[in-house]
Parts: sequence; C-alpha cells; structure tokens
Amino acid sequence: MENVELLFLNIAKFIFNWLQSIGLSPLWADFVMLVIKFACIAGIVTVNILILIWLERKVSGFIQQRLGPNRLGPFGIFQTVADAIKLLTKEDIIPSRTDKFIFRTAPIFFIIISLMLYIVIPFGDGMQIVDLNIGVFYFLSVGSLATIAILMAGWGSNNKWSLLGAMRSVAQMITYEIPLAFSLLGIIMIAGSLRMSDIIAAQSNVWFILLQPIAFITYFIAATAELNRGPFDMPEAEQELTAGAYTEYTGMRWALFFLAEYTNLFAVSAIAATMFFGGWQGPFLPSWLWLPIKAYLIMMIFFWIKWTFPRIRMDHLMSFSWKVLIPISLANIILTGCGIHLFRWMGWW
Repeated sequence: MENVELLFLNIAKFIFNWLQSIGLSPLWADFVMLVIKFACIAGIVTVNILILIWLERKVSGFIQQRLGPNRLGPFGIFQTVADAIKLLTKEDIIPSRTDKFIFRTAPIFFIIISLMLYIVIPFGDGMQIVDLNIGVFYFLSVGSLATIAILMAGWGSNNKWSLLGAMRSVAQMITYEIPLAFSLLGIIMIAGSLRMSDIIAAQSNVWFILLQPIAFITYFIAATAELNRGPFDMPEAEQELTAGAYTEYTGMRWALFFLAEYTNLFAVSAIAATMFFGGWQGPFLPSWLWLPIKAYLIMMIFFWIKWTFPRIRMDHLMSFSWKVLIPISLANIILTGCGIHLFRWMGWW
C-alpha cells in the first residue's frame, strides 16, 4: 500500500514513453495522458457514486429509524445497481414543445462540469491530474458554470415549473458562490498560493481548520446551498415545484443530473479536506487513503444535516447569505490580514 503512489507514477511514465515511442510528439503525448487520467477519474467517480447513494440511504434510514436498502445483496448494497439498470431501461420521453437541443445537452453539460472539478483535486502525494498554479480559482470558476446547465434545463423544458425551479436554483447558487469564495481567501492569504499542493504543504505543522474555523463553517453552509442539498433544497421542493428544473426529465437524462449532484458533493468535500484538513497528509496510512477518508467524514456531516433539519423559506435563505455569511466572511478576511501583518511585524511569520 505504501508503494501505490510510486506504482501509479511508474505506470504513467511507461504509458508516456510508449506514446512517444510510437511517434507522438511530447505535446500530443501529454494530451493523451490527460485524456487517460480523465477517463480513470470518470470511472472512479462512477463507482464512488454507487457507494454514496447506498450510504446516504443507510444514513437517512438510521436517522429516521428505518432500515434503508436491505433486500438486494448483503445490507442492500446491490440496490443502487438495480436502480441504475432501471434508469437505463426506462423510456426517454422528450416533450414535443421543448427546445430539444438545449433539453438534450443540459444534463451532459452538467455532468461534464462536475467531472472537470476533479482535475485539480490532489488524491495523494503526486496523484493529481494537473497541479495548476491557480487551482483554487479553477475550482471556483468551473463550479460556477453549473448554474448555466441548470438554467438550460429549466428553459429548454418549456415548463413554467421547471423555469421557476431553475431561476430559484440559479439565484441561490449565485448568492452563495460569494461567501463560498470569500471563505477560502483567508487560507489563500496564509498559504500565499492558489496551488493545491502549496496549500497542503503549508499545513504540514497545523491544519487550517484550527486557524480558520469561521471560514470552514461559512464554507460548509455555502457549499450546502450551492449543492442544493437539504435544508437548502428549495429549488427542488416537491410540494411547490414538483422536481424543479428536472421536472420534464426521465430515465438516464434525469439520472445524469442526479449523478452530477453526488459528483459535486464528493468534489466539494474533497476540497474542504484539502483546504482545511491537510489534504492527503496523515500518519500511518498511505496518502491516497487519507483524502477519501476525510472527504467521506465531511460528507457524513452533509448527510446528517440534510436528514435532520427542515427546509427554511426561500427569502430567509437569500437574506442569510447577504446579511450574515458575506459580512462574516469579509470580517474573517480582514482579521486574517491583520493577523498576518501582526505576525510579520513581530517576526513570527
């Protein structure tokens, strides 16, 4: 297990050298390697989603004193596989008056954006597709594109409930993107870099959760709203807007939105583990195990929050961001800057 990172590195070098030996230039060989790595990430994400869906059902069942999936396979582990087969075989219904191009491309666009987030996530020591020097900025920028996919789904459906749900979702996501970005600025100021590897290296002595606890709470609340998860899932409130922007979608097109939400959930949790909990750093276990462990623990908190608290009103949700989270995150940035300046003045930085 300790040599897994070295094994992955040797395999990548072997494939790269083989690509050059068959006549590809270094530029094209790098491009092919990126495609291969992206395909591997897509496969890992698919398996991870199956686990997450089963796990959330079990957690929700435990919280609500139910059994959860328990018929198909040991502990119901094959229930998610059965659901996937069902969705693959369901009829793909496209209403006659939809904008068919936008209607079809919206779920594909959404899942592609979700997968692109994983490009900068460091899964272990050196186990990263691309270590961009603007990694945090890339994550925030690409993640914000999800609002376009949801608006495409609502608009292309030609359904007033879908459009209303999409508009509410976009308004909520844009509103909470601001405190989400602000919550990470304090960490960037302390680490002095936007590169994920530099931020992890800066936590070799102390995790940033101890230096930025307010930022973590702000990040967690904003991320919950960004993901449209309960208790902030008003854009998909069944009693008001049926299924929101996804009302007209069936079968695998609906499943792509569903899968993208879980893909985003793990990505957001992995970034929280990277920014606040030292990323892949940890004792005893190899580095490639620490990030998933930390990410899963954070996701358990997401599950707990969703299945415990009731929804709040939409206007209260929007006001909470503008009147509470944004001022708190701005105050945290100011305090962080003052603390850095004080430590430098005292010679401790």
